[in-house]
Amino acid sequence: MNRLRSIALTLLLAAAALPVAAQFRYGPQLGANFTTLKFKQDLVGVEQAVGPSADLACEFIFTRFGLGIDFGIGYSMTGASVNLGDKPVWSLNGFGRERVMIHNLRIPLHIRFKWTKMQGLEDYIAPFVYGGPEFDIQLAHKPVNTNGITASQHYSEQKAFRYSGGDVALACGFGLELFKNWQASFGYTWGVTYSLKARQLDDFSARWEGWNVRVAYMF
Repeated sequence: MNRLRSIALTLLLAAAALPVAAQFRYGPQLGANFTTLKFKQDLVGVEQAVGPSADLACEFIFTRFGLGIDFGIGYSMTGASVNLGDKPVWSLNGFGRERVMIHNLRIPLHIRFKWTKMQGLEDYIAPFVYGGPEFDIQLAHKPVNTNGITASQHYSEQKAFRYSGGDVALACGFGLELFKNWQASFGYTWGVTYSLKARQLDDFSARWEGWNVRVAYMF
């Protein structure tokens, strides 16, 4: 019984101390994604594409030595340029080099560690690292132009691919916090579930992956 009381007292003291150590902040974040699509089979050429991102970033540091989480919600565009004209299954329908881009609702959830004990230097510059899952809900995808004819008039991109509706990825990266408010980060993300599949070929699916650069202002 005494041991249980000691454990309960310790937990209560830890809970009471948590608000003193915890720090929650949020702010707007803008960035760019440099992504590609990794297909299961190497049938067509794929080239990297650039897409924007914009979200509300949140940071919750709940320990005195800088361990916490970061999360958020916002918009992110991912995809690649795919040379569908390399194969007759698409070229005969008028497809060539197509920019396959997906508009996503992005929800990251990362573990974060920020160096906060640097004898006052952290007020000016504080490095951090992060890693964890990200969840994408596909909102739309870019229409295709085939020989100057829009997708609604002729062959649509959906005839080449079917989309998953959402995917899960793993991310990691590092960054710097400057003057307590500005945060700049650089990271890499790997898709672990597929984003799209070819309609006319069996098991020809692709996952996205790529680099990202983001800048946030935290309140």
